[in-house]
Amino acid sequence: MTKYRESKAALNSKTYDRNKLEAATENIYEALAIIAKRSIQINLDIKKELHEKLEEFATHNDSLEEIFENKEQIEVSRFYERLPKPHALAVEEWLNEKIYHRNTDEPNS
Repeated sequence: MTKYRESKAALNSKTYDRNKLEAATENIYEALAIIAKRSIQINLDIKKELHEKLEEFATHNDSLEEIFENKEQIEVSRFYERLPKPHALAVEEWLNEKIYHRNTDEPNS
């Protein structure tokens, strides 16, 4: 997870150069499909880690008082809310050529 914390991905909406996005595949739709798949993977990683961290603080009582007193859970949740969104992380990885991709229709050389 440390790689997501250290990412320089945009926290807000950002416009990207279409030519840079499609440069590796020469097809904007193929590039966006790859970025979307990576975004889903990143989202699942972050969600899994968040649930694991929140489970550490979980109490298994149904008392309403304990729900409001657990400040550690709130801080962990706020930290994850401040991370760049998965799609921004995926685009940043794509532009920095950190995503491996290949066309399965082409024969291996």
